[in-house]
Amino acid sequence: MASSAVKITPAFGLSIAIAALVLGSAAMVAARADSFALAPADWQAVRFTLLQASLSAAVSSLLAIPVARALFRRRFPLRGALISLLAAPFVLPVVVAVMGLLTVFGRGGPFNTALAALGLPEVSIFGLHGIVLANVFFNLPLATRMLLHGWQAIPAERFRLAQSLGLPPSAQFRHLEAPMLRAQLPGIFAVILLICLASFAIALMLGGGPKASTLELAIYQSLRFEFDLGRAALLAAVQFALCAAITLAAARLTLPQGFGAGLGRHLQISAPNGWRRALDVLAVTVAAVFLFAPLLAVVIKGLPGLTTLPNGLWPAVLRSVSVATVSAVLATSAALILANGAAHSKSRVIELAAMLPLAASSLVLGTGLFLLVRPFIAPENLALAITILVNATLTLPYLFRLLLPEARQLQADYGRLTESLGLPRRTILRFVTLPRLARPLGYGAGLAAALSMGDLGVIALFAGDGGATLPLFVQHLIGAYRLQQAAAAALILVGLSFVLFWAFDRLGSHYADA
Repeated sequence: MASSAVKITPAFGLSIAIAALVLGSAAMVAARADSFALAPADWQAVRFTLLQASLSAAVSSLLAIPVARALFRRRFPLRGALISLLAAPFVLPVVVAVMGLLTVFGRGGPFNTALAALGLPEVSIFGLHGIVLANVFFNLPLATRMLLHGWQAIPAERFRLAQSLGLPPSAQFRHLEAPMLRAQLPGIFAVILLICLASFAIALMLGGGPKASTLELAIYQSLRFEFDLGRAALLAAVQFALCAAITLAAARLTLPQGFGAGLGRHLQISAPNGWRRALDVLAVTVAAVFLFAPLLAVVIKGLPGLTTLPNGLWPAVLRSVSVATVSAVLATSAALILANGAAHSKSRVIELAAMLPLAASSLVLGTGLFLLVRPFIAPENLALAITILVNATLTLPYLFRLLLPEARQLQADYGRLTESLGLPRRTILRFVTLPRLARPLGYGAGLAAALSMGDLGVIALFAGDGGATLPLFVQHLIGAYRLQQAAAAALILVGLSFVLFWAFDRLGSHYADA
Protein backbone atom coordinates (compact mmCIF):
# COMPACT_ATOMS: atom_id res chain seq x y z
CA MET A 1 0.00 0.00 0.00
CA ALA A 2 1.18 3.49 -0.73
CA SER A 3 0.38 4.63 2.81
CA SER A 4 2.82 2.11 4.26
CA ALA A 5 5.74 3.25 2.12
CA VAL A 6 8.48 5.29 3.75
CA LYS A 7 7.98 8.94 2.82
CA ILE A 8 10.74 11.50 2.56
CA THR A 9 9.70 13.56 5.56
CA PRO A 10 11.85 15.86 7.74
CA ALA A 11 12.08 13.05 10.30
CA PHE A 12 13.18 10.54 7.69
CA GLY A 13 15.74 12.99 6.26
CA LEU A 14 17.12 13.67 9.73
CA SER A 15 17.32 9.91 10.34
CA ILE A 16 19.47 9.55 7.24
CA ALA A 17 21.74 12.37 8.45
CA ILE A 18 22.17 10.77 11.90
CA ALA A 19 22.90 7.36 10.38
CA ALA A 20 25.40 8.97 8.01
CA LEU A 21 27.16 10.73 10.90
CA VAL A 22 27.40 7.68 13.15
CA LEU A 23 28.04 5.00 10.55
CA GLY A 24 30.15 7.37 8.45
CA SER A 25 32.40 8.08 11.44
CA ALA A 26 32.74 4.36 12.10
CA ALA A 27 33.51 3.70 8.42
CA MET A 28 36.01 6.55 8.38
CA VAL A 29 38.00 5.16 11.28
CA ALA A 30 37.79 1.62 9.90
CA ALA A 31 39.05 2.74 6.47
CA ARG A 32 41.93 4.69 8.02
CA ALA A 33 43.21 1.71 10.03
CA ASP A 34 46.50 0.42 8.65
CA SER A 35 45.67 -3.14 9.66
CA PHE A 36 43.27 -4.96 11.92
CA ALA A 37 45.98 -6.67 13.94
CA LEU A 38 46.01 -5.47 17.53
CA ALA A 39 49.36 -5.03 19.27
CA PRO A 40 49.89 -6.47 22.78
CA ALA A 41 49.31 -3.01 24.29
CA ASP A 42 46.04 -2.74 22.36
CA TRP A 43 44.86 -6.11 23.64
CA GLN A 44 45.72 -4.91 27.15
CA ALA A 45 43.51 -1.85 26.58
CA VAL A 46 40.67 -4.06 25.32
CA ARG A 47 40.94 -6.40 28.31
CA PHE A 48 41.12 -3.55 30.80
CA THR A 49 38.15 -1.79 29.17
CA LEU A 50 36.00 -4.91 29.43
CA LEU A 51 37.25 -5.64 32.95
CA GLN A 52 36.53 -2.20 34.40
CA ALA A 53 33.18 -1.94 32.61
CA SER A 54 32.07 -5.42 33.72
CA LEU A 55 33.14 -4.87 37.34
CA SER A 56 31.51 -1.43 37.41
CA ALA A 57 28.24 -2.71 35.96
CA ALA A 58 28.16 -5.73 38.28
CA VAL A 59 28.94 -3.74 41.43
CA SER A 60 26.47 -0.97 40.52
CA SER A 61 23.68 -3.44 39.74
CA LEU A 62 24.21 -5.61 42.83
CA LEU A 63 24.58 -2.72 45.28
CA ALA A 64 21.43 -1.13 43.88
CA ILE A 65 19.30 -4.13 44.97
CA PRO A 66 19.31 -3.49 48.75
CA VAL A 67 19.10 0.29 48.25
CA ALA A 68 16.13 0.13 45.86
CA ARG A 69 14.39 -2.47 48.01
CA ALA A 70 14.79 -0.33 51.13
CA LEU A 71 13.47 2.77 49.33
CA PHE A 72 10.48 0.76 48.08
CA ARG A 73 9.31 -0.71 51.36
CA ARG A 74 10.32 1.96 53.90
CA ARG A 75 8.78 5.37 54.55
CA PHE A 76 10.94 7.98 56.27
CA PRO A 77 11.40 11.79 56.29
CA LEU A 78 12.93 13.23 53.10
CA ARG A 79 12.46 9.93 51.25
CA GLY A 80 10.98 11.71 48.23
CA ALA A 81 13.81 14.25 48.21
CA LEU A 82 16.40 11.45 48.36
CA ILE A 83 14.78 9.63 45.43
CA SER A 84 14.72 12.88 43.43
CA LEU A 85 18.36 13.61 44.25
CA LEU A 86 19.38 10.21 42.89
CA ALA A 87 19.21 11.87 39.46
CA ALA A 88 21.91 14.39 40.44
CA PRO A 89 25.02 12.25 39.72
CA PHE A 90 23.73 11.52 36.20
CA VAL A 91 23.83 15.22 35.25
CA LEU A 92 26.85 16.02 37.41
CA PRO A 93 29.97 16.94 35.40
CA VAL A 94 32.47 14.10 35.50
CA VAL A 95 35.39 16.33 36.47
CA VAL A 96 33.44 17.61 39.49
CA ALA A 97 32.57 14.09 40.64
CA VAL A 98 36.18 12.97 40.24
CA MET A 99 37.32 16.06 42.14
CA GLY A 100 34.99 15.13 45.00
CA LEU A 101 36.10 11.50 44.97
CA LEU A 102 39.74 12.59 45.06
CA THR A 103 38.98 14.78 48.07
CA VAL A 104 37.23 11.98 49.97
CA PHE A 105 39.18 8.90 48.86
CA GLY A 106 42.50 10.41 47.78
CA ARG A 107 45.74 10.71 49.73
CA GLY A 108 45.09 12.66 52.91
CA GLY A 109 41.31 12.31 52.50
CA PRO A 110 39.00 11.17 55.30
CA PHE A 111 38.79 7.61 53.94
CA ASN A 112 42.55 6.99 54.00
CA THR A 113 42.82 8.88 57.29
CA ALA A 114 40.34 6.42 58.80
CA LEU A 115 42.30 3.48 57.37
CA ALA A 116 45.50 4.84 58.91
CA ALA A 117 43.77 5.21 62.28
CA LEU A 118 42.80 1.54 62.09
CA GLY A 119 46.36 0.54 61.19
CA LEU A 120 45.42 -0.44 57.64
CA PRO A 121 47.45 0.44 54.52
CA GLU A 122 46.50 3.43 52.40
CA VAL A 123 44.46 2.81 49.25
CA SER A 124 45.27 4.66 46.04
CA ILE A 125 42.30 5.97 44.08
CA PHE A 126 44.19 5.72 40.80
CA GLY A 127 44.00 2.62 38.62
CA LEU A 128 41.33 -0.05 38.33
CA HIS A 129 39.71 0.42 41.74
CA GLY A 130 39.53 4.20 41.29
CA ILE A 131 37.87 3.89 37.88
CA VAL A 132 35.39 1.32 39.21
CA LEU A 133 34.68 3.54 42.23
CA ALA A 134 33.91 6.54 39.99
CA ASN A 135 31.75 4.45 37.65
CA VAL A 136 29.77 3.09 40.60
CA PHE A 137 29.30 6.64 41.88
CA PHE A 138 27.65 7.60 38.59
CA ASN A 139 25.72 4.42 37.88
CA LEU A 140 24.54 3.23 41.29
CA PRO A 141 21.80 5.93 41.34
CA LEU A 142 20.75 4.99 37.80
CA ALA A 143 20.51 1.29 38.67
CA THR A 144 18.65 2.13 41.90
CA ARG A 145 16.04 4.22 40.07
CA MET A 146 15.53 1.52 37.43
CA LEU A 147 15.14 -1.22 40.05
CA LEU A 148 12.85 0.99 42.12
CA HIS A 149 10.58 1.32 39.08
CA GLY A 150 10.69 -2.47 38.79
CA TRP A 151 9.55 -2.94 42.39
CA GLN A 152 6.83 -0.32 41.96
CA ALA A 153 5.58 -2.17 38.85
CA ILE A 154 4.71 -5.23 40.96
CA PRO A 155 1.00 -4.83 41.77
CA ALA A 156 0.55 -4.01 45.44
CA GLU A 157 -2.26 -6.58 45.58
CA ARG A 158 0.33 -9.34 45.11
CA PHE A 159 2.12 -8.28 48.30
CA ARG A 160 -1.17 -8.02 50.18
CA LEU A 161 -2.14 -11.51 49.02
CA ALA A 162 1.23 -12.92 50.10
CA GLN A 163 0.88 -11.32 53.52
CA SER A 164 -2.69 -12.59 53.93
CA LEU A 165 -1.43 -16.11 53.16
CA GLY A 166 1.19 -15.73 55.87
CA LEU A 167 4.19 -16.00 53.56
CA PRO A 168 7.44 -15.00 55.32
CA PRO A 169 9.64 -12.25 53.80
CA SER A 170 11.95 -14.88 52.26
CA ALA A 171 9.06 -16.52 50.43
CA GLN A 172 7.75 -13.15 49.24
CA PHE A 173 11.17 -12.37 47.86
CA ARG A 174 11.40 -15.74 46.11
CA HIS A 175 7.95 -15.59 44.48
CA LEU A 176 7.48 -11.84 43.82
CA GLU A 177 10.75 -9.93 43.91
CA ALA A 178 13.20 -12.47 42.49
CA PRO A 179 11.24 -12.84 39.19
CA MET A 180 11.30 -9.05 38.79
CA LEU A 181 15.05 -9.01 39.39
CA ARG A 182 15.61 -11.81 36.88
CA ALA A 183 13.69 -9.77 34.31
CA GLN A 184 15.28 -6.38 35.06
CA LEU A 185 18.90 -7.01 36.08
CA PRO A 186 20.26 -8.28 32.72
CA GLY A 187 19.03 -5.18 30.91
CA ILE A 188 20.27 -2.85 33.66
CA PHE A 189 23.67 -4.55 33.61
CA ALA A 190 23.90 -4.16 29.82
CA VAL A 191 22.96 -0.47 29.91
CA ILE A 192 25.52 0.33 32.62
CA LEU A 193 28.13 -1.78 30.84
CA LEU A 194 27.57 0.33 27.73
CA ILE A 195 27.94 3.56 29.72
CA CYS A 196 31.14 2.35 31.39
CA LEU A 197 32.69 1.29 28.08
CA ALA A 198 32.57 4.96 27.03
CA SER A 199 33.73 6.51 30.33
CA PHE A 200 36.64 8.42 28.80
CA ALA A 201 36.89 11.30 31.29
CA ILE A 202 37.04 8.94 34.28
CA ALA A 203 39.86 6.92 32.73
CA LEU A 204 41.67 10.13 31.73
CA MET A 205 41.68 11.48 35.29
CA LEU A 206 41.98 8.26 37.33
CA GLY A 207 43.89 5.92 35.01
CA GLY A 208 46.98 4.42 36.53
CA GLY A 209 49.37 4.06 33.61
CA PRO A 210 49.58 1.63 30.64
CA LYS A 211 48.05 -1.24 32.62
CA ALA A 212 44.99 0.89 33.43
CA SER A 213 44.36 2.35 30.00
CA THR A 214 40.94 2.00 28.36
CA LEU A 215 40.29 1.93 24.63
CA GLU A 216 39.09 5.53 24.60
CA LEU A 217 42.11 6.71 26.57
CA ALA A 218 44.36 4.84 24.11
CA ILE A 219 42.57 6.55 21.21
CA TYR A 220 43.13 9.95 22.83
CA GLN A 221 46.81 9.25 23.44
CA SER A 222 47.31 7.99 19.89
CA LEU A 223 45.86 11.18 18.40
CA ARG A 224 47.05 13.85 20.84
CA PHE A 225 50.51 12.64 21.77
CA GLU A 226 51.69 9.97 19.32
CA PHE A 227 49.71 11.19 16.29
CA ASP A 228 49.39 7.58 15.13
CA LEU A 229 46.23 7.91 13.04
CA GLY A 230 46.21 4.26 11.97
CA ARG A 231 46.30 2.94 15.55
CA ALA A 232 43.71 5.48 16.69
CA ALA A 233 41.41 4.43 13.85
CA LEU A 234 41.83 0.74 14.65
CA LEU A 235 41.07 1.26 18.33
CA ALA A 236 38.06 3.44 17.49
CA ALA A 237 36.72 0.68 15.23
CA VAL A 238 37.12 -1.87 18.04
CA GLN A 239 35.38 0.51 20.47
CA PHE A 240 32.46 0.99 18.07
CA ALA A 241 32.11 -2.77 17.58
CA LEU A 242 32.00 -3.37 21.35
CA CYS A 243 29.43 -0.61 21.94
CA ALA A 244 27.28 -1.79 19.03
CA ALA A 245 27.28 -5.36 20.35
CA ILE A 246 26.30 -4.22 23.86
CA THR A 247 23.57 -1.95 22.43
CA LEU A 248 22.02 -4.87 20.54
CA ALA A 249 22.25 -7.06 23.64
CA ALA A 250 20.65 -4.37 25.83
CA ALA A 251 17.69 -4.16 23.47
CA ARG A 252 17.03 -7.89 23.90
CA LEU A 253 17.78 -8.48 27.56
CA THR A 254 14.82 -6.78 29.25
CA LEU A 255 12.22 -9.50 29.79
CA PRO A 256 8.52 -9.20 30.66
CA GLN A 257 7.77 -9.73 34.35
CA GLY A 258 4.43 -11.48 33.93
CA PHE A 259 2.75 -10.29 37.14
CA GLY A 260 -0.42 -9.24 35.38
CA ALA A 261 -2.34 -6.06 36.00
CA GLY A 262 -3.31 -4.62 39.36
CA LEU A 263 -5.79 -1.94 40.32
CA GLY A 264 -3.12 0.72 39.96
CA ARG A 265 -3.43 1.80 43.60
CA HIS A 266 -0.41 2.78 45.68
CA LEU A 267 -0.91 0.67 48.78
CA GLN A 268 1.39 0.83 51.76
CA ILE A 269 3.30 -2.43 52.09
CA SER A 270 3.98 -3.57 55.62
CA ALA A 271 7.73 -4.09 55.82
CA PRO A 272 9.42 -6.49 58.24
CA ASN A 273 11.13 -5.07 61.31
CA GLY A 274 14.09 -6.31 63.36
CA TRP A 275 17.38 -6.99 61.63
CA ARG A 276 15.80 -6.51 58.19
CA ARG A 277 14.85 -2.96 59.11
CA ALA A 278 18.40 -2.33 60.35
CA LEU A 279 19.82 -3.58 57.04
CA ASP A 280 17.47 -1.29 55.08
CA VAL A 281 18.53 1.69 57.17
CA LEU A 282 22.19 0.76 56.69
CA ALA A 283 21.79 0.40 52.90
CA VAL A 284 20.10 3.79 52.46
CA THR A 285 22.52 5.55 54.82
CA VAL A 286 25.68 4.15 53.20
CA ALA A 287 24.37 4.94 49.70
CA ALA A 288 23.43 8.50 50.69
CA VAL A 289 26.83 9.15 52.31
CA PHE A 290 28.68 7.63 49.35
CA LEU A 291 26.77 9.72 46.82
CA PHE A 292 26.63 13.06 48.59
CA ALA A 293 29.91 13.20 50.55
CA PRO A 294 31.99 13.93 47.38
CA LEU A 295 29.58 16.73 46.43
CA LEU A 296 29.80 18.25 49.90
CA ALA A 297 33.60 17.94 49.76
CA VAL A 298 33.73 19.93 46.51
CA VAL A 299 31.57 22.66 48.06
CA ILE A 300 33.67 22.87 51.23
CA LYS A 301 36.96 22.88 49.33
CA GLY A 302 35.78 25.17 46.55
CA LEU A 303 34.21 28.00 48.54
CA PRO A 304 37.52 29.50 49.82
CA GLY A 305 38.96 29.40 46.29
CA LEU A 306 36.20 31.58 44.87
CA THR A 307 38.15 34.63 45.98
CA THR A 308 41.25 33.63 43.97
CA LEU A 309 39.87 32.33 40.69
CA PRO A 310 42.53 31.46 38.09
CA ASN A 311 43.12 33.43 34.91
CA GLY A 312 41.29 32.16 31.86
CA LEU A 313 38.29 30.89 33.82
CA TRP A 314 35.60 33.19 32.43
CA PRO A 315 36.38 32.61 28.74
CA ALA A 316 36.13 28.87 29.47
CA VAL A 317 32.79 29.51 31.23
CA LEU A 318 31.49 31.41 28.21
CA ARG A 319 32.54 28.61 25.83
CA SER A 320 30.90 25.94 27.98
CA VAL A 321 27.61 27.81 28.38
CA SER A 322 27.50 28.51 24.64
CA VAL A 323 28.25 24.91 23.72
CA ALA A 324 25.71 23.56 26.24
CA THR A 325 22.93 25.92 25.15
CA VAL A 326 23.35 25.32 21.42
CA SER A 327 23.74 21.55 21.94
CA ALA A 328 20.55 21.44 24.01
CA VAL A 329 18.56 23.37 21.38
CA LEU A 330 19.85 21.16 18.56
CA ALA A 331 19.26 17.90 20.43
CA THR A 332 15.77 18.92 21.57
CA SER A 333 14.74 20.08 18.10
CA ALA A 334 16.03 16.87 16.53
CA ALA A 335 14.33 14.71 19.17
CA LEU A 336 11.02 16.53 18.62
CA ILE A 337 11.19 16.03 14.85
CA LEU A 338 12.10 12.35 15.21
CA ALA A 339 9.53 11.62 17.93
CA ASN A 340 6.73 13.21 15.90
CA GLY A 341 7.89 11.37 12.80
CA ALA A 342 8.02 8.04 14.63
CA ALA A 343 4.55 8.66 16.11
CA HIS A 344 3.08 9.22 12.63
CA SER A 345 4.97 6.39 10.91
CA LYS A 346 4.49 2.63 11.12
CA SER A 347 8.08 2.08 10.08
CA ARG A 348 10.78 1.62 12.73
CA VAL A 349 13.47 3.27 10.61
CA ILE A 350 13.20 6.58 12.45
CA GLU A 351 13.27 4.93 15.87
CA LEU A 352 16.32 2.84 15.01
CA ALA A 353 18.16 5.89 13.65
CA ALA A 354 17.39 7.90 16.79
CA MET A 355 18.83 5.16 19.00
CA LEU A 356 21.87 4.53 16.78
CA PRO A 357 24.16 7.03 18.61
CA LEU A 358 24.08 4.70 21.63
CA ALA A 359 26.40 2.42 19.66
CA ALA A 360 28.99 5.18 19.36
CA SER A 361 30.92 7.29 21.85
CA SER A 362 32.32 10.79 21.83
CA LEU A 363 35.82 9.55 21.03
CA VAL A 364 34.65 7.34 18.15
CA LEU A 365 32.62 10.17 16.59
CA GLY A 366 35.39 12.63 17.36
CA THR A 367 38.05 10.44 15.75
CA GLY A 368 35.97 10.00 12.60
CA LEU A 369 35.34 13.73 12.31
CA PHE A 370 39.01 14.44 13.08
CA LEU A 371 40.07 12.23 10.19
CA LEU A 372 37.41 13.79 7.95
CA VAL A 373 38.26 17.47 8.47
CA ARG A 374 42.03 17.23 8.94
CA PRO A 375 42.92 17.26 5.20
CA PHE A 376 40.98 20.50 4.72
CA ILE A 377 41.20 22.52 7.93
CA ALA A 378 43.01 22.43 11.27
CA PRO A 379 40.77 20.41 13.64
CA GLU A 380 41.29 22.83 16.55
CA ASN A 381 39.59 25.56 14.49
CA LEU A 382 36.39 23.50 14.54
CA ALA A 383 36.69 22.31 18.14
CA LEU A 384 33.57 24.01 19.48
CA ALA A 385 31.42 23.28 16.41
CA ILE A 386 32.32 19.59 16.45
CA THR A 387 31.80 19.44 20.23
CA ILE A 388 28.30 20.88 19.79
CA LEU A 389 27.49 18.38 17.03
CA VAL A 390 28.79 15.37 18.96
CA ASN A 391 27.14 16.38 22.24
CA ALA A 392 23.78 16.92 20.53
CA THR A 393 24.06 13.57 18.76
CA LEU A 394 24.97 11.60 21.88
CA THR A 395 22.19 13.10 24.02
CA LEU A 396 19.59 12.58 21.28
CA PRO A 397 18.63 8.96 22.26
CA TYR A 398 17.76 9.99 25.84
CA LEU A 399 15.56 12.87 24.67
CA PHE A 400 13.94 10.75 21.97
CA ARG A 401 12.94 8.03 24.43
CA LEU A 402 11.59 10.74 26.73
CA LEU A 403 9.41 12.31 24.02
CA LEU A 404 8.30 9.25 22.03
CA PRO A 405 5.56 7.95 24.40
CA GLU A 406 4.12 11.47 24.75
CA ALA A 407 4.21 12.04 20.99
CA ARG A 408 2.42 8.73 20.33
CA GLN A 409 -0.27 9.57 22.89
CA LEU A 410 -0.67 13.00 21.30
CA GLN A 411 -1.09 11.44 17.88
CA ALA A 412 -3.68 8.98 19.23
CA ASP A 413 -5.65 11.77 20.92
CA TYR A 414 -5.52 14.52 18.28
CA GLY A 415 -4.17 12.99 15.07
CA ARG A 416 -7.48 12.31 13.32
CA LEU A 417 -8.95 15.62 14.46
CA THR A 418 -6.09 17.72 13.08
CA GLU A 419 -6.15 15.76 9.80
CA SER A 420 -9.90 16.18 9.39
CA LEU A 421 -9.57 19.93 9.98
CA GLY A 422 -6.76 20.17 7.45
CA LEU A 423 -4.56 22.20 9.80
CA PRO A 424 -1.09 23.07 8.47
CA ARG A 425 1.94 21.64 10.26
CA ARG A 426 3.00 25.00 11.66
CA THR A 427 -0.41 25.50 13.31
CA ILE A 428 -0.41 21.97 14.74
CA LEU A 429 3.10 22.51 16.11
CA ARG A 430 2.20 25.83 17.74
CA PHE A 431 -1.21 25.07 19.22
CA VAL A 432 -1.18 21.29 19.75
CA THR A 433 2.29 19.76 19.87
CA LEU A 434 4.40 22.31 21.76
CA PRO A 435 1.89 23.07 24.56
CA ARG A 436 1.35 19.38 25.32
CA LEU A 437 4.98 18.35 25.00
CA ALA A 438 6.36 21.42 26.76
CA ARG A 439 7.16 19.66 30.04
CA PRO A 440 9.18 16.75 28.60
CA LEU A 441 10.78 19.14 26.10
CA GLY A 442 11.92 21.46 28.89
CA TYR A 443 13.16 18.58 31.04
CA GLY A 444 14.95 17.00 28.08
CA ALA A 445 16.57 20.27 27.06
CA GLY A 446 17.76 20.80 30.64
CA LEU A 447 19.17 17.28 30.74
CA ALA A 448 20.97 17.79 27.41
CA ALA A 449 22.38 21.16 28.53
CA ALA A 450 23.68 19.75 31.82
CA LEU A 451 25.26 16.73 30.13
CA SER A 452 26.88 18.93 27.49
CA MET A 453 28.05 21.43 30.10
CA GLY A 454 30.05 18.75 31.89
CA ASP A 455 31.32 16.84 28.85
CA LEU A 456 35.03 16.10 28.69
CA GLY A 457 35.15 13.97 25.58
CA VAL A 458 35.63 15.35 22.12
CA ILE A 459 36.76 18.78 23.36
CA ALA A 460 39.85 17.12 24.88
CA LEU A 461 40.63 15.70 21.46
CA PHE A 462 40.18 18.88 19.43
CA ALA A 463 40.79 21.89 21.66
CA GLY A 464 43.97 23.90 21.30
CA ASP A 465 45.70 25.89 24.00
CA GLY A 466 43.12 28.68 23.96
CA GLY A 467 39.95 26.73 23.29
CA ALA A 468 39.34 24.86 26.53
CA THR A 469 35.84 24.57 27.94
CA LEU A 470 35.27 24.69 31.69
CA PRO A 471 35.53 20.88 32.28
CA LEU A 472 38.82 20.76 30.37
CA PHE A 473 40.00 23.85 32.27
CA VAL A 474 39.25 22.08 35.59
CA GLN A 475 41.07 18.96 34.39
CA HIS A 476 44.15 21.06 33.55
CA LEU A 477 44.09 22.61 37.04
CA ILE A 478 43.90 19.17 38.64
CA GLY A 479 46.79 17.99 36.47
CA ALA A 480 48.83 20.98 37.68
CA TYR A 481 47.97 20.11 41.34
CA ARG A 482 46.18 23.46 41.82
CA LEU A 483 43.47 21.61 43.71
CA GLN A 484 41.85 24.51 45.55
CA GLN A 485 41.46 26.52 42.35
CA ALA A 486 40.24 23.38 40.60
CA ALA A 487 37.62 22.89 43.33
CA ALA A 488 36.47 26.51 42.97
CA ALA A 489 36.17 26.15 39.20
CA ALA A 490 34.39 22.82 39.70
CA LEU A 491 31.93 24.51 42.05
CA ILE A 492 31.14 27.09 39.38
CA LEU A 493 30.73 24.26 36.86
CA VAL A 494 28.24 22.46 39.12
CA GLY A 495 26.28 25.65 39.71
CA LEU A 496 26.07 26.48 36.01
CA SER A 497 25.07 22.90 35.11
CA PHE A 498 22.17 22.90 37.55
CA VAL A 499 21.16 26.47 36.63
CA LEU A 500 20.92 25.47 32.96
CA PHE A 501 18.99 22.34 33.87
CA TRP A 502 16.60 24.33 36.07
CA ALA A 503 16.16 27.13 33.52
CA PHE A 504 15.18 24.82 30.65
CA ASP A 505 12.97 22.68 32.88
CA ARG A 506 11.27 25.77 34.31
CA LEU A 507 10.78 27.21 30.82
CA GLY A 508 9.02 24.03 29.71
CA SER A 509 6.78 23.98 32.79
CA HIS A 510 5.91 27.68 32.38
CA TYR A 511 4.99 27.20 28.72
CA ALA A 512 2.86 24.14 29.57
CA ASP A 513 0.95 26.11 32.22
CA ALA A 514 0.47 29.20 30.05
